[in-house]
Amino acid sequence: MSIRVLFFSVLRDITGQDEITLPVPGEGLPVGQLLDQLYQSYPGMSDWDEKLLIAVNCEYASRDHTVKSGDEVAIMPPVQGG
Repeated sequence: MSIRVLFFSVLRDITGQDEITLPVPGEGLPVGQLLDQLYQSYPGMSDWDEKLLIAVNCEYASRDHTVKSGDEVAIMPPVQGG
């Protein structure tokens, strides 16, 4: 039972990866707890904590949203334009 986590923009630089696969418990895992786990593995991500956009299965999600096995989680910094 796992989820796919995608990193975009500066988060790719911080993690050194485009995506990773992580195990999740059978009952799932709140996005907030997922972020806490990622911050332990990639401390530089925590600098972006208040600005991150999270999408689960292509829909924006809050930190209390529960991700379940098979979900795809995209983590993005704020969108910038010019």
